[in-house]
Formats: sequence, C-alpha cells, structure tokens
Amino acid sequence: MQLLRHSAADGVLVGLSFAHATLLLTVPSSPLVAIGLWWNANTVAHNFIHTPFFRSRKLNTAYSIFLSAVLGIPQSLWKHRHLRHHAGADRSAFARNARWTPLLAIEFLVVFALWAVMAALAPVFFLLVYLPGYLAGLGLCFLQGHFEHAHGTTSHYGRLYNLCFFNDGYHVEHHLRPGEHWTRLPRQASVVARRSRWPPVLRWLDAASLETLERIVLRVPWLQRFVLSRHERALRALLRDFAPPARITIVGGGLFPRTALILRRLFPAARLTIVDECAEHIEIARRFLSADIDFRHEHYDPAIPDQADVVVIPLAFIGDRPSVYRGAPAPVTLVHDWLWNTKAPGVAVSWLLLKRLNLVTR
Repeated sequence: MQLLRHSAADGVLVGLSFAHATLLLTVPSSPLVAIGLWWNANTVAHNFIHTPFFRSRKLNTAYSIFLSAVLGIPQSLWKHRHLRHHAGADRSAFARNARWTPLLAIEFLVVFALWAVMAALAPVFFLLVYLPGYLAGLGLCFLQGHFEHAHGTTSHYGRLYNLCFFNDGYHVEHHLRPGEHWTRLPRQASVVARRSRWPPVLRWLDAASLETLERIVLRVPWLQRFVLSRHERALRALLRDFAPPARITIVGGGLFPRTALILRRLFPAARLTIVDECAEHIEIARRFLSADIDFRHEHYDPAIPDQADVVVIPLAFIGDRPSVYRGAPAPVTLVHDWLWNTKAPGVAVSWLLLKRLNLVTR
C-alpha cells in the first residue's frame, strides 16, 4: 500500500522536514531556528496544508503534530488562518473564528510542553537562542507573506528559488488553483501574472530604488566611509594584475561618486571621465571631486567601443547589461552586479550590500 496520496515527490518534503528536526536537535542556533521556520513554513507545511501528503488520516494527524513541534506553531491554527487568506477573509480575526478541535488542542499542548521543557532544562538557550530565532523566523514569514501579495499577488520564476522552495514562486498560479499539487504549478504558469525578479523576502528591493539608497548614502558620512572601504577593496583586487590605466570611464558616477574617488586615489595620473545622463547627479558629484575630472552629460551605450582603458558599469545601469558581458566596451570592464550574478570572474563587494564586482576583458 502506498503511503503518499498525491506524489512520490512529497517524500522529499517529508524527508527534509525530518532533517530539519534533526538539525534543531543536534546543532541548534538562532539562525537555524529562524531560517528553518521560514523555509519549512513556506514549503513543507504550506504544501501539507493544501494537499495532505498521506493516504492515511492517522498519518496526516501525526505529521501535523510533528510539524507543530518542529515549527512551534500549531498547524491546525495556521491552516485555518491560511485558508481564510485564500478565501479573502480578514485574517486578523482568525483567532476568534477558529474552532477548537481535539487535534488543535493536542498541537497546542505539544508546543507548550516542548517550550516548558526547554525553559526548565535550558533557560539560557530558550531565552537567548531559541526565542530570538523563533521571532526572527516569524518576521521572515511576515515579509514573505507581505511581499507575495503587496500590490497584488505576485509570482517569481527564478529557478534557484523554485528549486529550494518547491515552486512556491508560482504564487499567482497557486492562488488560481490552491488545490493544485506543487509539482504541477510550473505547467500552469500564467503569461499575464504579475511577476517580480526578486524572491519575496528580497522584494523590498523593488520598492527601495537604488537611487533612493544612494541619496541616503549622501546624507550619512559613516555610510560613505563604509561603501568607500568595501568598493576600494574590490577594485584593488580586480585591477592589481593590470598596468595602470591612462584613461578611465565611469558610467553613472553621479550622486556620491565613490568609484571616482577611489580610482583617483589608486591611479592619480589617469584621466577620469564620468558619464551620467542626469544633470543633477553630475552637479552633486562635482562637490566631492577635483576639477581635473571630466563629465559627459549623456546616455552611455556599451555597444559603442570606448577609448578608455577601463570602463566601470554601475549596478543601476539602464541599458543592455547582457551585451556588456558578451562584448566588453573597453580592454578592462568592471561590472557592478548582484552578489549571485557570477557571469564573469569577480569579487564580492559586500554581503550586506548584496553586491559583486565582475571583470570582463577583451
């Protein structure tokens, strides 16, 4: 007799949930509690809510109790709240509308008993490790749920995210067919779905534009020192094997011109040119720079070969970025990109900034 009701692929989720529990027992830490809660709640537990894995009702009941203990959240209560969300009901009123059942009572008792044992036997661990991790995990879950539905339900079709989160990125499709098994969601991909290039917990990057972040740096001296130090380290690492350049073009170097400040210090004899299509940005940059730096108020086209020895492309570049990787506009081209875009050899600028500097040569 088959144990799994819908798909053998659910066995992977069950196995990973037990691996999650094993890690919590053997190598507990606040980050593990937080990330494990966030990941499990949005993969294993979420799919179990919509399509219970087992043919046997007793096994589904036992597994619900198990997940309640691992996550510290009674699964029957969360299922009630989550299904109200799919029905378009007010989730803030879910508690007073929840129905007490024997299973919900058992789940509450299991969570309470587990917490009581931790508090009694390891109070320092419970207060300083488990609870901070638990609250951080709930915070990540809040960000996940908020940005999956802010401005309308939104999908994310990134392969890595959907591999690790078992097609959770197909969120528009999931709302259209809540009972569809997670393995079949990619076949239901909607061509008209609202989509984001960011996974949900990073989707705030859609709202916080790079220019907004740059203007914050303009106002905060310690942030200026931080970005200068991180970018200088990356620039030194990538340019140390090349001859000192005679001419450098910096694209989009307006606002706080950290690249120009660093390269002027590293290569005092080089001729620096900043190309920016925003006149306001150029005027702001002039305040930080010496008069020997040239400015060009125009849009930069990487398809036109540059006469410089080094060209620096910013993260906020508006244009055909892939073409820069296919054919560098200068002998040495440095491309600011997101940390996970390893399209060329490069170094991390900062894990905090999620930035990487890639090197393209010709």
